[in-house]
Amino acid sequence: MDTITHTLFGLTLYGAANKSNMDKSHKRALLLTTLVGSQIPDIDVVVNLTETGRIMQQMWHRGLTHSFFLIPIWGILIYYLSRLLFKVKDRRIFYWAILAVFIHNTSDLFNTWGTGYLEPFSSYRVTFGTIPIVDFVFWFLILAGFIVSRKKEAGERYKVFRVVWLLMVAHVAIQSAQGYIIYNEAKEKYEDVALAAGFVPTQFQVIGKDGNEVKIVKDSIFIKPEVEHTLISKDEADLAPLFEENPRAKTLHEWSPFVVVVEEDNKLGIYDPRFYRNGESFLYEFIKKQP
Repeated sequence: MDTITHTLFGLTLYGAANKSNMDKSHKRALLLTTLVGSQIPDIDVVVNLTETGRIMQQMWHRGLTHSFFLIPIWGILIYYLSRLLFKVKDRRIFYWAILAVFIHNTSDLFNTWGTGYLEPFSSYRVTFGTIPIVDFVFWFLILAGFIVSRKKEAGERYKVFRVVWLLMVAHVAIQSAQGYIIYNEAKEKYEDVALAAGFVPTQFQVIGKDGNEVKIVKDSIFIKPEVEHTLISKDEADLAPLFEENPRAKTLHEWSPFVVVVEEDNKLGIYDPRFYRNGESFLYEFIKKQP
């Protein structure tokens, strides 16, 4: 998910806590915990400060920091940060921290980019592609919950935000069920399949590869599949020079489920077709051939 959505998740998590017996320090500690916990896995962006980090950014972003096995570590760090700043010794803060980080890491599984959810034990990039990175349904539900909560007594507002969480979970479940059906239908047609959720709920892009042909298909359980793009991959091309001259290309090749190979008179490159928009993919690495 994007930074704004993760921030909204943190605020909604804070809103869902029953704070009737909390003093001001407890409330501040809880707010810090839910906000930091909702953002801290994205601390991996600091890898861009080094050359190696820029090369490996695709592998490292949403990698180890998003691992399920690192969630307790983040929880401990956030708990002691809150304890240091607000002098609050409450085990519940630790549990809220774990929940905030768990929501961050798990929600990112449903995007096309995916996460290294099983690192360091597996480098497999877990991605479902059933929720867009920016999902306005989440924003709408959170905004509606905030408006409704303003009409409630202060001690009852947390119940509204708990309903919001239930509705958001239901949204993810419904989207994922549809994506599962569409994905399995596509598996019968193509050798390799990837799924990318559209910004409109219930609509998806199926990216299917059969031989050297890649098709990008608009699909939904409510409409007939519509081919939007047909791409030809030069799979027979020798990629060794590309990987040698452009290390980012090798990283992209390892990271993507499959790639489209481009070989022209003056260019050799690869791109991830899941991010193909307006005639190009923003995940594209290439080298210029020497004449």
